[in-house]
Amino acid sequence: MKKVLVSLTALLCATMMSAQGTVADKTVADEMNPLITAMPSLSIAPDARAAGLGDLGVATEADFNSQYWNPAKYAYMYSKGGITANYTPWLRKLVSDIDLAYLAGFYNFGDLGGGIGASFTYFSMGDVQLSDGDGQSIGTVRPNEWALDLSYFRKLHEYVSMSVAVRFLYSDLNNGQNSSTGGTTPEMHPAWTMAADLGIYYRQPFELPSGTSHFSLGFTLKNLGGKMAYADDGSRNFIPASMNIGAGYEIPLNKYNFLTLNLEANKLMVPSRKSRFTPGFDPNDESTWKADQTTYSQWTSARGWFQSFADAPGGAREEFQEVRWGAGIEYSYNKQFFARAGYSYENYYKGNRNYLTFGAGFHLSIVSLDVSYCVGLAASNPLDQTMRFTLGFDLYGIKDLVNNKKK
Repeated sequence: MKKVLVSLTALLCATMMSAQGTVADKTVADEMNPLITAMPSLSIAPDARAAGLGDLGVATEADFNSQYWNPAKYAYMYSKGGITANYTPWLRKLVSDIDLAYLAGFYNFGDLGGGIGASFTYFSMGDVQLSDGDGQSIGTVRPNEWALDLSYFRKLHEYVSMSVAVRFLYSDLNNGQNSSTGGTTPEMHPAWTMAADLGIYYRQPFELPSGTSHFSLGFTLKNLGGKMAYADDGSRNFIPASMNIGAGYEIPLNKYNFLTLNLEANKLMVPSRKSRFTPGFDPNDESTWKADQTTYSQWTSARGWFQSFADAPGGAREEFQEVRWGAGIEYSYNKQFFARAGYSYENYYKGNRNYLTFGAGFHLSIVSLDVSYCVGLAASNPLDQTMRFTLGFDLYGIKDLVNNKKK
């Protein structure tokens, strides 16, 4: 099954591999050292609105997909309840059968205080041909990953809300198809774990001559949970725990026209394989930088979270390289028609996923529709031409419509 593991790893990491030229005058920090995790699908922006803004959403105005970005935003939703469905045909420049589906919903208790949100994520990796240790075909499988989560949110103050969430994660890379390889290669099996999120959202209005503006801040800790094991050889993989900080400012141009600016930073709280904490680490000897699989697997999740802020061989400079940035701008007319543009930046040595995004949306009282499109900036970027689609329904808007028809 080792061949299968290699093939699937290459597929899952395709978003981090782009054809590049030579970089001159390299330093310790200028070494390829991307952070690889289990279930990388958890890091894919599932909805078209956030994707159109450069893959950000921690501090944007609340919407139906706040469950993924920051459930604390639900406390400021204009509706008491809603559901949304999202679809992304993934990596279409490489393959034709990888898809991401995301369903989310929420309900605000209103006067009772707080509310709940939930979501389901399903990532299909298409058809994969399995081979045994002799290279003989043993069948075709359809690897998949999914996650189910539940959140609770409530306002702590007129301008501040908070949320907590729990999540179940499941990853099946071979659909239970194993065979005896006759060697030391371990058999594979599905992996699962539990994780939790913490979110804080701040949104304050300011009066301007042109109308009411809003300034927002968002902070989340996501996927803080256990590691995942795909085999019984002791190897355990970190999930994509992350810290996300964002800010947004909505500017009313007049009664009907609004412009919103957003900026966000994302830091994976995952330890690097090339690490200062590798036993025998010598800053002058690159051969001592990379931890072996046994050592890396023995690091606990909690240790990995804290270690991730100070383990890069390149020091503070390389740690800063691990921060992924997003910037976006959104124009809306009467809160019904939307146009969006964004930019997502990742350092060359950490994956080089750099791209522009564009999006549009149409929102009515009961239904919303959003689409987005990605334009890769790096050579041979597999994310180029990626589209996302979102359809949302305001449940209370539908309820009011039905009640009005009965009158």
